[in-house]
Amino acid sequence: MSERPKTPNTRSADAGWEPDAAATSSDGTQFISFTIGDESYGVDIMAVREIKVWSEITRLPEQPDFVRGVLNLRGAIVPIVDLRCRFGQGLTEATALHVVIIVQIDSQLVGLLADRVSDIVTVDPAKIKPVPKIGQNGKSAFLSGIVSIESELIALIDLSRLLTLPETKDLALAS
Repeated sequence: MSERPKTPNTRSADAGWEPDAAATSSDGTQFISFTIGDESYGVDIMAVREIKVWSEITRLPEQPDFVRGVLNLRGAIVPIVDLRCRFGQGLTEATALHVVIIVQIDSQLVGLLADRVSDIVTVDPAKIKPVPKIGQNGKSAFLSGIVSIESELIALIDLSRLLTLPETKDLALAS
């Protein structure tokens, strides 16, 4: 029997995982944190629509490698982006323990394949540091900042950049 992902913990006393709850408050901005390998990433909680266990998807021809295919989510066709591959680290060997974080980017629903969801974190926007410019690689083009939470660094993903770089313009238009 496979293990289902756990509901994210919260690192803020009053924060519960409510996708419709305000993502900013006097306490800060909320992010869903998740892992890919040993690295931690975060996305704005207001963009997250749901978190699903990995399930079979339909592959489509002539898509970039990082687009694993699509799934039917209650009638909406949702492209699935393999973040490990998108960040240049090879394809994810997806299992029932992996998760798909369904986010809304502009008017498009997109699934982000990740190893696991870790937490909901509340961050003071003043504590978000810029991504260092030295030795930037392709992965840093997708990041909006870095934050340190309890000795862990979380790279914050700028979702608007995942589908707007030149190699993905057809994906953004076709969806």
